[in-house]
Amino acid sequence: MRCVIAHFPFDLIKSEVEQSMSGITPEVVTGVAVTIEGRVYPVMQVGEVITRQNRRDFTAGEMRRALTRLGFTCHDAPPAAPAGDAPRAGEGALGW
Repeated sequence: MRCVIAHFPFDLIKSEVEQSMSGITPEVVTGVAVTIEGRVYPVMQVGEVITRQNRRDFTAGEMRRALTRLGFTCHDAPPAAPAGDAPRAGEGALGW
């Protein structure tokens, strides 16, 4: 599939994206994420790997559109619970 990312044309193939990301450890997701072969990656990390461009050169929206068109599932990262909100073992809901 031909797409333009950061004003540069790319011919992307789903299997080649999967191959490029195999062996890459996913970073912590804070924004838009994509699931590739059962692993969840930030779309910006995937964009950097497959385009070899700096992340500042493209947007998450550009990558989300390209990856969705290739057939990948993109989604927003789930909100992280603040560390102090969950009660510790042995404490009641009020933290006593």
